[in-house]
Amino acid sequence: MKMKLATMALGALMAAGPVMADLVFPDLSYRTGPYAAGGIPFSDGYNDYFTLLNERDGGIGGVKARVIECETGYNTEKGVECYEATKGEGALVYQPLSTGITYQLIPKVTADGIALHTMGYGRTSAANGKVFSNVFNYPANYWNGASLVVNHLLEINGGDLGGKKIALVYHNSAYGKEPIRTLEELSKKHGFDLSLIPVDHPGQEQKSQWLQIRRERPDYVTMWGWGVMNQVAIQEAANIRFPMENFIGVWWSGSENDVLPAGTAANGYKAVTFHNVGSDFPVFDDVQAHVVDKGLAAGAGDQIGTALYNRGFYAAMLAAEAVRTAQEIHGVADINAAMMLDGMEALEITEDRMAELGMPNFGPSFKVSCENHGGPGTGAMAQWDASAKTWSLISDFNASDMEVIQPLIDADSNAYAAENNIATRCN
Repeated sequence: MKMKLATMALGALMAAGPVMADLVFPDLSYRTGPYAAGGIPFSDGYNDYFTLLNERDGGIGGVKARVIECETGYNTEKGVECYEATKGEGALVYQPLSTGITYQLIPKVTADGIALHTMGYGRTSAANGKVFSNVFNYPANYWNGASLVVNHLLEINGGDLGGKKIALVYHNSAYGKEPIRTLEELSKKHGFDLSLIPVDHPGQEQKSQWLQIRRERPDYVTMWGWGVMNQVAIQEAANIRFPMENFIGVWWSGSENDVLPAGTAANGYKAVTFHNVGSDFPVFDDVQAHVVDKGLAAGAGDQIGTALYNRGFYAAMLAAEAVRTAQEIHGVADINAAMMLDGMEALEITEDRMAELGMPNFGPSFKVSCENHGGPGTGAMAQWDASAKTWSLISDFNASDMEVIQPLIDADSNAYAAENNIATRCN
């Protein structure tokens, strides 16, 4: 009710005042290249949510949203060029969908006073808002994902992984290497053996890696992959008859694109996720009526409910809610980048609010703070049903092991602060 009253007040303010500028959301997209299969549905969902707000609600607090799309091809240098080309347009927040681009943009957005939201990717220790003032990775990060995989394995093994073998198949990049430290610490805590199996970009050739897996016979395989690497890995796992229910991907290895090429052989494959799956949410009826049926969809309108469309849609929803929070804090509808930072740092997502948005149980409830830019670190487990061609959640949104993760976040972020002469904040 409080948010509704604030929105009404902002609407009245806008009607009495000058014409507002747009609220600008750059989309560092990649609709081309080896990772386009992941980039396209994410960008479609991101764009469609803002189009929905414009068409149905007249924008956010009476101000229209404008998405500026810049093609990166998942190339770090091009991503930085896109940032430099768009930041002067009044950009409120960047979502690069790339760990490589994220690492390059962290010092830039900090110097420029712009927010960076790396939801479920990027530099994990950016969850420490005391060091990373402009970077947010709520509601979960890679290290949470690694812990959630292990927690699931603990659950299905009666709480005991002693003597079990777990292999990590990972994209041989900054992204793929992110979970290694966490898995190493969790292996010490729970007594499982960890083997590391890198896959070079783009991941189309994995024969030797899966021959190694067949030879070493791990009990479980977890994967940090992206793009074509995922579907190749799942097909190779099927070729050596590795049990799919023992193969678990991170959320970037859990889309329809990853499992459909393997057909029925992918049945039972699992992936962690920090948001819900499928199209059975009231908001998607609005998308159909106000976006797709009007010919305004960013894509063909056929990706609604897919894992990565939902993720882009969710990212846009969180950005829009941060705008509403900033508008309420400052009493201004046409916010700037500094105000957006305030909105993101004070963001609170409740189940009641998600239900109001037509997205009940779409993601976890959480609250951001100056100290905590990472959210709750919770996630759920999804499983692929090849016959129905659908993902289904097979667990609730559960907590990750912050007793292991928080010290890693503190150590890495504090080292970054020391290296870059950053004074901690939130005191």
